[in-house]
Parts: sequence; C-alpha cells; structure tokens
Amino acid sequence: MGETEGMLAPAIRRRMPAAALLAAVVVVGLVVHAALPDTAVTDITGDVLYAAAAYLAVVLIAPGLPPLAVGGIAAAWCVAVELFQLTSLPLAWGARFAPVMLLLGTVFDPRDIVVYVVTIVVLTGVHLVRARSRRA
Repeated sequence: MGETEGMLAPAIRRRMPAAALLAAVVVVGLVVHAALPDTAVTDITGDVLYAAAAYLAVVLIAPGLPPLAVGGIAAAWCVAVELFQLTSLPLAWGARFAPVMLLLGTVFDPRDIVVYVVTIVVLTGVHLVRARSRRA
C-alpha cells in the first residue's frame, strides 16, 4: 500500500459510518415529518434529527476534524439556519419549492436553538469518548 492510500484509509473509515448514520437519520426524519402528526414531540424529534444530520454531515465532509470543531461547525450551522428564518425567506422559498423547508425550516422558534445545541453537545461528548477510547 502506498503512502497516499495509507493516509486515505482513516478518512474512509470515519466517513463510512458517518454516511450510513446520516442516511438513517434522514430517513427517520422524513418518516417523522411525513407520517406522524405535527405535535411538540414530533417537532422536537425533528430538531434532534436535524442537529444530528448536521453533525454527521460535518464528519462526512471533514472526517479529520476533532469532535469539538465538528460540534462547533454543526451548532453554528443550526443556529444560523434558525436565525435565517427570521428573514421569512425560508418560508417564502419553501412555499415555492417544498423541499427547501426540510433544509431551512420555516419560522423561527427559540426552542429549536436549545434543542440543536443540547443535541450537538451530547453528540460531541459521545464523539470525544469514542475518539479517546480508540487512542487508548
């Protein structure tokens, strides 16, 4: 195995589980969105899944980043998207093309920010523990 192949292997090993988990989270999120009634529980569940998807997307895109950086980027994305909803643009765009609502949401809800941040803190903690256990 060449030097380049040896360097790619760890990134691929991190990307494969992230891709599989991301796909599962997206499927579950679509089921929650499409098949379950719109309640506070399903809204919070959707927020948890959205934050998890953001976290996993960062791992997939940049598998070498340390967990704290992944968490920071994912949290920044989620908060930025939620704040962007204050402009009403996601709602308007979603009215024209419904899938936009799945990515950008519709209306601002401060509870969403809390759920995103708590979810990402938990995921970052799990990621940190796993990373330390692999080094030990």
